[in-house]
Amino acid sequence: MEERSVVMRKLVGCVRKALTDYNMLEAGDHVAVGLSGGKDSLALLTALAIFKRFSPIPFELSAITISLGLKETDPKEVQALIDYCKELGVPYYIEETQIAQILFEERKEKNPCSLCSKMRRGALNTKCKEIGANKLALGHNSEDLLETFLLSFIYEGRLSTFQPVSHMERSDITLIRPFIYAREGDIKGVCNRLNLPILHNPCPMNHVTQREYMKNLTMSICKDIPFAKDRMFSAITNPERYNLFPNKATKKDD
Repeated sequence: MEERSVVMRKLVGCVRKALTDYNMLEAGDHVAVGLSGGKDSLALLTALAIFKRFSPIPFELSAITISLGLKETDPKEVQALIDYCKELGVPYYIEETQIAQILFEERKEKNPCSLCSKMRRGALNTKCKEIGANKLALGHNSEDLLETFLLSFIYEGRLSTFQPVSHMERSDITLIRPFIYAREGDIKGVCNRLNLPILHNPCPMNHVTQREYMKNLTMSICKDIPFAKDRMFSAITNPERYNLFPNKATKKDD
């Protein structure tokens, strides 16, 4: 664990800063990590497990995986994930669903990602309530923030992105994103160094989404402008710098 803590030091620092800056934690919270098995959620779970050991704010920590029901999922990788959570001392729950069957066989969705995300989020919220977790932690990193902003800007005509903290009224669950300051490159590096048990995504839509296009677009921009990510992240997270159009003036009645 000590060697793991050393390797994770930078990411744990990112988590501590996010938790502090946005008041993500309160004493007695039960935080459930949405554990997809990908690098981001695995690194986040590891960082929170380490942070929990010295956190001035006591909290419970669990992990939840929503199984989409994809037949190609490797059971050996799933078992490795179960074993890793035991090693961390984190209670781990796997919720079986038929989301894949609904999306690909019954509805035959051509663009299933948005609906899939909503269904997975609903399943996560339900499981959080079942185990008594009041906060759901997702592994979105700083690059995810930029990609979401670009998606909204280009495809929806909105200047919008996700919030670091948001309360979901219907489920009464607070969603937090403690990796908001973490860089994807640092996350990849940690996962490789610690040989974390990545659960590979067998979804047929993996790497062919609009989000993947935005990821590649951002990388292309940064080849010519290396500091572009930093500037974009700073622009989004510092609202006092905004300089956007006001609402259109309305004509007064004569």
